Amino acid sequence: MRSLINILDLSTQDIEELITVANDIIANPEKYREKCRYKKLATLFYEPSTRTRLSFESAMLELGGSVIGFSEANSSSSAKGESVADTAKTVSCYADIIAMRHPKEGAPLVASQNASIPVINAGDGGHNHPTQTLADLLTIYREKGGFDNLTLGFCGDLKFGRTVHSLISAMSRYKGIKVVLISPEELKLPSYIKKDVLKKNNIPYTQTTSLENAIADLDILYMTRVQRERFFNEEDYLRLKDSYILEPGKLRNAKPDLAIMHPLPRVNEISVAIDSDPRACYFKQVLYGKYMRMALILKLLGEAEK
Repeated sequence: MRSLINILDLSTQDIEELITVANDIIANPEKYREKCRYKKLATLFYEPSTRTRLSFESAMLELGGSVIGFSEANSSSSAKGESVADTAKTVSCYADIIAMRHPKEGAPLVASQNASIPVINAGDGGHNHPTQTLADLLTIYREKGGFDNLTLGFCGDLKFGRTVHSLISAMSRYKGIKVVLISPEELKLPSYIKKDVLKKNNIPYTQTTSLENAIADLDILYMTRVQRERFFNEEDYLRLKDSYILEPGKLRNAKPDLAIMHPLPRVNEISVAIDSDPRACYFKQVLYGKYMRMALILKLLGEAEK
């Protein structure tokens, strides 16, 4: 029995297998309608979520399974002081697989060590969000046909963005990858990720504060929100926030097949005028996330090969 806590728990072969299943689900949905009949997914969400929780629930329902769980800590026994370990042991008696989101880093790992059923990390603090990375990987695969020889630009909050950290880690295993880091000084990619991921894997990278200067070279532009609460003073925020709003004018020099991605939710960092551009992929990411979660549930329950 395996759980998924970190994207690096999956080998590149595992990822290829999940993509193959996800693509087959897209092509042949009827084939999968009963795959998880009589199976139950428990969604243990200790903090608010829209996309991730609904994506997991719709994934299980489309596989013919059912869903139990809670959507906030106050409606669970944790409000009475129950530990994550005890909750995991208890829920193992009711369900076949768990998806857990928790504000504390490492909580899904603790759950996986105590549950007798697979646990999927649906986001733990600023740490990991592996199924968002799976959604990102399927998007890149379907837009670009593979993962090798791509230049990826990450723009906005690279310091606190767990989706950025996970995707950089996942993509570091492919050939010919280049990374462009676009952010204000205050929100640069943490040095440990540069050292442990980029430098360790000999991935060339550049850092810039200018989106316009970087955009012409990119195959993928991964946008994130510049968050006011991350700045020490309002002046710096106001000076920088508009630099990282993607609007049609900033795409003048971009490649015609650029893939524009965003983990969502967006606030104002991508103009709604971009939504109709064929290069906009962020709502496709949402849909692909459901298919990859379906493939992952099948894999962890041992149903993918049947």
